[in-house]
Amino acid sequence: MKVEQRSVAVRGIDMAYAEWGGEHATTVLLAHATGFHGRCWDGVVRELGDGVRVLAPDLRGHGRTTKRGPYDWREFGADVTAFVEALELTALVAAGHSMGGHSIVQAAGRQPDRFRKLLLVDPVIMDPDQYAGGNSRFTAASATEHPVARRRNAWTSADAMFARFEDRLPFRLWRRDVLMDYCRHGLVADGDGFVLACPPSVEASIYMGSAGRDISRIIATLPHPTVVLRGHRKSERDGEMDFTQSPTWPGLAAALPNGRDVYLPELTHFIPMQRPDLVAAHIRKLL
Repeated sequence: MKVEQRSVAVRGIDMAYAEWGGEHATTVLLAHATGFHGRCWDGVVRELGDGVRVLAPDLRGHGRTTKRGPYDWREFGADVTAFVEALELTALVAAGHSMGGHSIVQAAGRQPDRFRKLLLVDPVIMDPDQYAGGNSRFTAASATEHPVARRRNAWTSADAMFARFEDRLPFRLWRRDVLMDYCRHGLVADGDGFVLACPPSVEASIYMGSAGRDISRIIATLPHPTVVLRGHRKSERDGEMDFTQSPTWPGLAAALPNGRDVYLPELTHFIPMQRPDLVAAHIRKLL
């Protein structure tokens, strides 16, 4: 499907988004993870094929969208809600990965009549008991102290970024075309080179802004048929920078009034990057 790059003003920011398909087709809304961008869904869209309209926004601070805080996770939910309202979207099938899943749940809770079915792809939604004391030792620190803030920011090209990542975890587990989408659309021009479209300091602030964002009250009343895809889970992560383990509460689907759990122990947290075909198949079932 042909893709168009567009932008809409919501809540004081210009939210960039990619759009595929015709306006009169069934609409699928896709929300990306922290540090990513809307075009990370390209692989899923390629697998979906024709006959659907797909919208994939760059969330606040990411991609081509305005870099303006605050980066509290409630803001992302409010932004997705405002995006849906601004485009007058209805009967949505919505999928969200990681933080995107958290944001989709917030939006569906605020505007339930605009959503039809949900796919939560390893969402960062934890056991409610885990939110009581915060979920990161960096919560009270400045963003510059978070290890994510020290990520390499300057690049000569998307090809150089791809070459740097292709043999490293977790990227070597990703499908090659998806990794190239991540690199190609994850950089913005800066002088003679490029920098990350989600600056490391912004990404670090987003992780810190997740603490205490318990949405269990929304979950308990969400009426939509919802599928939860979960990746491999261990009792502990291998360090603060291990993002391969599933952060999803195993009891999430049971806590939803109309939820279904799909555990995928052979996959990591990066399910859309490893198996875009599987994610697309679940979206088609919901359609």
